[in-house]
Amino acid sequence: MSIGALSQEKIVFAITVAMFLIFAVFLNGFLGANNLLALLRSVSVLGILGLGMLIVVLGRGIDLSMVANMAISVAWTIQLVGNGMGLGPALAIGFAFALTMSLICGLLVAYAEISAIFATLAMSSFIYGFGRANLITGTDVVYLPASFGWASQIGQGRLAGIPIPILLAVILAVLVYLFLKLSKHGWNTYNIGDNATAARITGISVRPTIVLQYMLSGTAAFVAGLITATAVQSMNTRIVNSNMIYDVILIVVLGGVSLSGGRGTVRNVIVGTLLIGVLVNGMTIMDIQYTIQNVIKSIILLMAVIADSVLNPRDEQTGQQGDI
Repeated sequence: MSIGALSQEKIVFAITVAMFLIFAVFLNGFLGANNLLALLRSVSVLGILGLGMLIVVLGRGIDLSMVANMAISVAWTIQLVGNGMGLGPALAIGFAFALTMSLICGLLVAYAEISAIFATLAMSSFIYGFGRANLITGTDVVYLPASFGWASQIGQGRLAGIPIPILLAVILAVLVYLFLKLSKHGWNTYNIGDNATAARITGISVRPTIVLQYMLSGTAAFVAGLITATAVQSMNTRIVNSNMIYDVILIVVLGGVSLSGGRGTVRNVIVGTLLIGVLVNGMTIMDIQYTIQNVIKSIILLMAVIADSVLNPRDEQTGQQGDI
């Protein structure tokens, strides 16, 4: 990790702490148990999506299909259970759908050599359209049936007093950390992000590794979708048309992960997630309009991208590849 990126991480963390203290003092209800629980739940979902995006971005890619994959795979799972299928088979089918869509994304990027931003953007539209037309018909919102059983506690339950979404986010953060630091594929991801051509020359299986990155992103999307759906007892597929995917990119870049690939850690994602989680929660309590919130987040994203381009300049190879 570069010194510049580490400095950015420290600055963002300091801003997060300062913002939290200011909101705690001046905003009524910010420190309330219900509000903090909502904050932690939203942070866990964003963080899990950010972990999936981290793996892809480290390899010089991007996954704009994450939110569509999350919404449609989980909505279909819920509908299958509501139609009488057992919970286990429904979860397996939903997860298999998410993995298949991610596999297609990876194949398009790795083997068809389509720019990641265009491949995943097209797949996002395909997943949403295919899901609405063939899997989920007649409604935008799919409600959780009573037969969802133990899985309904994923978003609202607690274990040893700790909300399950937070536990899942922590567990996945540890797993991603171990994957990137200790596994062969994790090191290959960093090497591909640094220089894909050099990685290929040294014998690294570049294309299979890229496909794996997108499949791991799809896994994170499915887990985040389960938390989202079970927390509010429904899955609104219109979330695909929201700005959520930009929030995911924002927390990754804001924390100090380089969009040029090869530079970034789980810690960067955690720092970026905390800042955006606290900021959005505070703006919601202040009753700032949703459109204004999006403007503020867009400005922050633009500033983060500019900072990334200064601290981690794009090299010639990245420019030729055309990926973010």
